[in-house]
Amino acid sequence: MQVWMYFGGGIILVAGILWWLSSGATQITNYPANGTNVVAFGDSLVSGVGANSGQDFVSLLSGQVGVPIINQGVPGDTTRDALARVDQVLATDPKVVLVLFGGNDYLQQIPPEETFANLAQLIETIHQSGSIVVLLGVRGGVLRDQYAGQFADLAAEYNTAFVPNVLDGVFGRPLLMSDPIHPNNAGYQIIADRIAPVLQPLLE
Repeated sequence: MQVWMYFGGGIILVAGILWWLSSGATQITNYPANGTNVVAFGDSLVSGVGANSGQDFVSLLSGQVGVPIINQGVPGDTTRDALARVDQVLATDPKVVLVLFGGNDYLQQIPPEETFANLAQLIETIHQSGSIVVLLGVRGGVLRDQYAGQFADLAAEYNTAFVPNVLDGVFGRPLLMSDPIHPNNAGYQIIADRIAPVLQPLLE
């Protein structure tokens, strides 16, 4: 039953994403970009904590879209840390930057207002380099999502590509988690499957 729920939900998600990219409703800033590399910029979810070697979502996603992806994930990083090291990302001549931050902001009780102000500054900085941003959303809380709607609003304001809550349906499911916070191989596969249909058209 759970398999069919994931399968059905995946079809709906992919259909919605493809419509969003192709309908003309949203013009992605800097598309088509002239950079060279695809970079995944984030925290422990990007670095792949909890996955076996080669089973993190960045490696899996790279295989799906057929291009190398530079992994610049640092466990524990907040949006404050992201601003401090964004120049490292820009030094790689990125074409597309996947941005995944926010989970550690929640854990460290950084006010949501600051988190999203930092994310906005991060997006602006990456856009100024001529690169495309793919904003990856996360949930801000267990019982109540402090980030509800804010990732979508940010993506709309800056015309980024967007994947909402990458851990939706993964977080809290023991068969998909390696610990209470990080996915296992199967969980990371779901994340890669969600991002691939958004990233692929941006590389064409």
